[in-house]
Amino acid sequence: MQSIVAEKRDILGKKTANLRKKGLLPAVVYGKGSASENISVKEGEFMKLWRSAGEATIVSLEVGKEKKNVLIHDVAVDPLKDKPTHVDFYIVDMSKTLKVDVQLEFVGESEAVKNGGILVKVHHELEIEALPKDLPHSIIVDISSLKVFEDKITVGNLKIPHGVKVIKSPEETVVLVEPPRAEEAVATVETAPDLANIERVEKKAKEEGEEAEEETEKK
Repeated sequence: MQSIVAEKRDILGKKTANLRKKGLLPAVVYGKGSASENISVKEGEFMKLWRSAGEATIVSLEVGKEKKNVLIHDVAVDPLKDKPTHVDFYIVDMSKTLKVDVQLEFVGESEAVKNGGILVKVHHELEIEALPKDLPHSIIVDISSLKVFEDKITVGNLKIPHGVKVIKSPEETVVLVEPPRAEEAVATVETAPDLANIERVEKKAKEEGEEAEEETEKK
């Protein structure tokens, strides 16, 4: 199990900006039956943990001599700097099931896509229910089964890890392949000028002009 060390903090509100300047990230840890506790973690260590564990993997949070099994429950991010500004850690009961959103990991190559089809990912994550020990980091979606246009993969086609229940209908589409969108090309052809007709019109106008000049000279 991955872990991260935290320290208790008494700096709150706007003063937490001073923590961030020191490379520390304000956080809070809480859970059913546990009082909320203000803590801080090193930003660099948290970023590594967040990238590898995501928000659906149990991690060990060490606060002093105490260790808590937690989920990274919520991360506030600065939209301008694209950096976390605050983290919620949720203490889990290892004996009770949890409902969490798990990322879908698309792997493989689709023959239909190679032939010009458009891959449409209907879902990028799925809500699942499982005991904390059974929570997967991600669910694999192998798109190599998509051979022809209109092929699709449903929830029922996925290989779901043991002990995991997906909170969606087995018929729900996860990813599909659409045929190439040729509408724009067709519209271009339909509205493109007919060069042959233009040439015929120009030739006729030229001939009529020459005939008019000849008539004028005769007079």
